[in-house]
Amino acid sequence: MSKVILGTSSWSEAGWAGVFYPQGLPAGEQLRHYATQFPAVEADVTYYRIPSRAMVQGWADKTPDDFILSAKFPRTIVHGGDAATPDAGKVLNREVIGEDVDRFLDAMALLGKKCGPLVLQFPYFNRTAYTSAAPFLETLDRFLTGLPPEFRYAVEVRNKSWVTPKLLDVLRRHRTALVLVDLAYMPHPDEFAAKFDILTTDFLYGRLIGDRKAVDALTDRFDHTVLDQTASLRRWATLIQSLLGRTTAAMIFANNHYAGFAPETVRTLEKLLREV
Repeated sequence: MSKVILGTSSWSEAGWAGVFYPQGLPAGEQLRHYATQFPAVEADVTYYRIPSRAMVQGWADKTPDDFILSAKFPRTIVHGGDAATPDAGKVLNREVIGEDVDRFLDAMALLGKKCGPLVLQFPYFNRTAYTSAAPFLETLDRFLTGLPPEFRYAVEVRNKSWVTPKLLDVLRRHRTALVLVDLAYMPHPDEFAAKFDILTTDFLYGRLIGDRKAVDALTDRFDHTVLDQTASLRRWATLIQSLLGRTTAAMIFANNHYAGFAPETVRTLEKLLREV
């Protein structure tokens, strides 16, 4: 039976103290409390560093058996390093980042059945990185071929012109999800769905990211909604319901920068899904 699984992108946020977390709750207990509120979370921290086995084991120990923890591949793998500009010579290059891939997957395996999809979140690539989508797709195809099949994977691209049947064919061949992303400079996912069959595997994966600059201009403390995203979320609810019958699950994660307070974004989407 298909189900919708909602959560936030990260569980660690100082502004949530007293509004989502009990005041004074130790940081080390936040995930345990979070798991009483939502059934899933996306770990943003793994983008910035490869988690240790002890860290991942701690996540497993603090969450119930049916909890889902998704995570991003580290920046070294999808961006090619810490520089502001991505290094296409290193992106997904097993000769360069193979050890990082192995360490990341080795740690994430400790989650067992709690491990959600692992996300390859790529930056926007300009023509100095890739002259077109073709060389990127060749690299992606080769990389996905080498990944162990016991994990689920999802791919997020931020070049809107690259979301084409060619990309979808690569993902479908590897049973990898296209990340449906709600991002300021990307079309709403329902616009892609109107043109293509955007389901490339048996689950749907969405990320509500929004407009970082717009939200940062309104708040520096993510403890309440500052931007009304109801119209966009209603479009999400309609899209999810239209695809749900063809999936085992629809997993959607909300970022604080989407509307100002990710937990409330999740609650709003829950409500709208009941209304569709």
